[in-house]
Amino acid sequence: MSGPGKKVVDVAFKASKNIDWEGMAKLLISDEARKEFATFRRTFDEVNSTLQTKFSQEPEPIDWEYYRKGIGSRLVDMYKEAYESVEIPKFVDTVTPQYKPKFDALLVELKEAEEKSLKESERLEKEIAEVQELKQKISTMTADEYFEKHPELKKKFDDEIRNDYWGY
Repeated sequence: MSGPGKKVVDVAFKASKNIDWEGMAKLLISDEARKEFATFRRTFDEVNSTLQTKFSQEPEPIDWEYYRKGIGSRLVDMYKEAYESVEIPKFVDTVTPQYKPKFDALLVELKEAEEKSLKESERLEKEIAEVQELKQKISTMTADEYFEKHPELKKKFDDEIRNDYWGY
């Protein structure tokens, strides 16, 4: 096989080598997502296998002389002429240029969302650590120690006391 078909097979083969299936599988949380992922991977492997076997092989050349001996030269020449006149159209990819900018824009959005998510995860991890620390110390902590970590609450309480506001 040569031309665009071979190129598609080569690209699909190279793409399958770069996929981190185990890394993606580790990110899945639910059992349903794992099942869907396994189905997707199985389907991908089947299609890739079909591309590698069925479409990557060159067709065997036709032995016209063999058929001339058995059928007759006039009929074989007619078939040979018809066979050679068949033109297989070249594949022209009009879809990729149309969607490539959209895909690239989505990749940029994805990177931004990933960065935002990582920052939020980091903030939440710090908050969890603070709550865990507070949980451990709460039984022995004094009000002054608590207000050291939360000066805005101390200010609020001091303002309430100063303004003679006792909550009723």
